[in-house]
Amino acid sequence: MAACKRPAAVLDAGHATTTQGSSAACKRSRHSVRSSDDYEEVTRLGKGGFGVVVQARHRVTGKTVAIKYAAELEQEAIFLEACSGNPYVVGFEGLMRDHATGRHCLAMEYVAAPSLHAFLWERRRDGPLPEPKVRAFMWKLLTGTKMMHDRHVVHRDIKPANILVGQDGDLVKMCDLGLALHMSDSPPYSQVGTVPYMAPEMLLHKPDYDALVDTWSLGCVMAEMLTGKTLFHDDDDDDGHQDQFNDTTHIVQLWSIFRVLGMPDDRMWPEFKSLPLTAKFQQLLPGVLNHNRLRDMFPEEKLSEQGFQVLQGLLTCNPDKRLTAAKALKHPWFTAPRPSVAAAKVEALPLRRKKTPGFLVALAAALKAQQV
Repeated sequence: MAACKRPAAVLDAGHATTTQGSSAACKRSRHSVRSSDDYEEVTRLGKGGFGVVVQARHRVTGKTVAIKYAAELEQEAIFLEACSGNPYVVGFEGLMRDHATGRHCLAMEYVAAPSLHAFLWERRRDGPLPEPKVRAFMWKLLTGTKMMHDRHVVHRDIKPANILVGQDGDLVKMCDLGLALHMSDSPPYSQVGTVPYMAPEMLLHKPDYDALVDTWSLGCVMAEMLTGKTLFHDDDDDDGHQDQFNDTTHIVQLWSIFRVLGMPDDRMWPEFKSLPLTAKFQQLLPGVLNHNRLRDMFPEEKLSEQGFQVLQGLLTCNPDKRLTAAKALKHPWFTAPRPSVAAAKVEALPLRRKKTPGFLVALAAALKAQQV
């Protein structure tokens, strides 16, 4: 299963992204193709495997936009256009052609704000975000995701690096729809995304997953806001940057998930045993912990019962029982008075449990030795 890293279309991508093929494009966009000569570059915002993103100004109107230069952009333009009017997704400005190279470039709303990944990193000494502020962020993220799903668009790479935040939390916008999927496309679907935020069904190579992969990712983002650390990680020291993403990477990541949530059984997830990678996972890692320790990591003094119900509902291994964005928004946690983003600082929550030094490194090496 060949795969490669694909950073987010922001400077501080945070984690490598895996790709495996691409889904068929949804209905072709009706947008016109303009010229990049109409804009002058102001500054470079980011550069990586995705291409280059620059801040540019329209020569006539003075409007500032972000322009993305990459090899394949038409499908991303289609998804951005499908999300037009969604206040929590970066706006679509148009698809343009660079006359100098003949290649397409994508003009998007310019958001003068850091990513959530950078935001959390900058405030790491202040401790994680308090619950009221997390609730405010999650309401916006779930609302934006619901609007995407209502238009049959699945992001497939929601993570802190692909969420822009500003104005003390009032501004929240998701970006980088380069891996998005339209649900009118027929399965099988590829395993794509950023490994620490990928849903179990995708890691297990379920060919017909759906929009619930996004709400799992939002659960991971919620946990990260509450702790300042990535919840499910294949290796504490590796930080997700690997040269190759394959079955070994997915199996190690599944172990990271199941050691927190417990191994699913027939009652919890009837389809689990029939998924393509399950037999190999169980053969290599029999007897994985069955106890769900999520509440131990998020005790009530750190996360209220209603808040925990949302987190647990998003981080449910069985997608048939996982909260949709629409159902999550109806949860009583969001009926409380709109929280102030200027909430009191809380102490950092210790996320990681002590483990045998280098265990996951040794595990990955053992799996490779068995030609996983």
